[in-house]
Amino acid sequence: MEGAEQTTPAQGAPAEAAPEYRAVESGSRLVILVAAIMLATLLQTLDGTIVNVALPVIQGNLGATFDEGAWVVTGYIISAVVIIPITPWLQLRFGRRQYYATAIFGFTIASVLCGLSGSIGALIFWRVVQGAFGGGLIATGQAALRDTFPPDKLGLSQGIFALGAIVGPTVGPTLGGLLTDNFSWNYVFLINIVPGAIAGIVILAMMKNPTKPRRVPLDTPGLALLVIGLGSLQFILDEGQRRDWFNDDLIVALACTALAGIVAFVFWELFGAKYPVVDLRALRYRSVMAGSALALVMGASLFGTIVLLPQYVQSILNFTATLSGELILVRAVVTGILTMAIVRLVGTGRIDSRILLAAGFALVAASNIWLGDVSTSNTPFWSLGLPLMLGGAGLALLFIPLSIAVVSSVPGDVVPKATAFVNLSLQLGGSISTAALVTLLAHREAFHQTILAANVTLHNSTVRDLVAHHELSRLYQAIVQQANTMAFADASYLVGAATFFCIPLVFLFERRKAGPAARR
Repeated sequence: MEGAEQTTPAQGAPAEAAPEYRAVESGSRLVILVAAIMLATLLQTLDGTIVNVALPVIQGNLGATFDEGAWVVTGYIISAVVIIPITPWLQLRFGRRQYYATAIFGFTIASVLCGLSGSIGALIFWRVVQGAFGGGLIATGQAALRDTFPPDKLGLSQGIFALGAIVGPTVGPTLGGLLTDNFSWNYVFLINIVPGAIAGIVILAMMKNPTKPRRVPLDTPGLALLVIGLGSLQFILDEGQRRDWFNDDLIVALACTALAGIVAFVFWELFGAKYPVVDLRALRYRSVMAGSALALVMGASLFGTIVLLPQYVQSILNFTATLSGELILVRAVVTGILTMAIVRLVGTGRIDSRILLAAGFALVAASNIWLGDVSTSNTPFWSLGLPLMLGGAGLALLFIPLSIAVVSSVPGDVVPKATAFVNLSLQLGGSISTAALVTLLAHREAFHQTILAANVTLHNSTVRDLVAHHELSRLYQAIVQQANTMAFADASYLVGAATFFCIPLVFLFERRKAGPAARR
């Protein structure tokens, strides 16, 4: 095959197993390709969070309402979530190199048009386009790294991927705050121009297709049902709290639509489609099913903290946007430092990957519970930084063993499908966690405010002094602040408990050493 290396099936492989093709590189070509893939991965992971801190400024400059501003984030996520599952089909139909380069260039051009938008409507439209091009960057990059490295360097390839997947979302708020505070909101989009252009050119010029593009018919009914089902679900998760969930007619209608669409999609893909746009049969592999379930939990914990912490430290502790971003960066630094050490540990093959995953979930759970314990109305920076460092260590133990366990246990032609399922679960986990935590914060804040107000009586000397000096507003502010703090602590406890109770899920994986497994 032109532009690819063919490897024969392992001795003893099933007779029906298809031959596997790889596009292994070495030397300077490998280094350059890895750098380009990392740039592309960071483009997508950064843009998931970099815009959040700039939203208030965007709304003010473009004269947008809060709900309109929220669609700058919601539109991007919905289009990305819909694209992620169909990236394997796009790679097969057009070729990985062609699709990947097109997605990078499209994402970069859409970023420029976002930065140049003069109205909120134009910005939302181009954010939807940006999400459509960016949705497949992570899953495609992960599969490409797996095929670009030699088989015995699988741990290294997935460790490099983990750096981009974990560090990107945590660096986003810091970088977004710096750009918005020191330049303008436009630069949170325009910053993508140079890395996007470099990555796209390198991928187009140097990447090899692991398989030849094939003319696979488009499964139009499956694609339509996927858009309806996942699009409706993501809208519910993003807008549910603002619309009071099922007290809103639109949310009820979309919930029914999402359920019907997803159920119909599953039945059609399994029993009706001759060439399914999303091959659900990849879930027959135990590692893909287990990896998707664990990625859902990881997404909830990773993105849950990113959503909770900036609100808490900025509204209660009066941190600046930049300082709150630096706090989240503490976790990313620890993860980045430990990642290469974990790669070496995984590469020895002496430790059951399930033990590493269980330890990672335990550390992340302990980190969130610790955050709940130290959450007060005057907590200093490093009292929060230490538990975040613990969580960073836990994340380093999660991403690499999980990635290796999934991509090393399936045939090469299934890897793009496996990575798409895992990354979709990661994104949905973050969306579900965000929706649940925002709702929890509102309910727990009201609960604690009611309890605190009921216990404010004249028997308390501080209360009597405030009443005597007609400072009831200060009393009310103190109650609200304490209620908010307690609500944030409750949310941290919940994330920690949920993460801890998901540890048994790691044993869904088959027992295998953490080192690179033999290819099928």
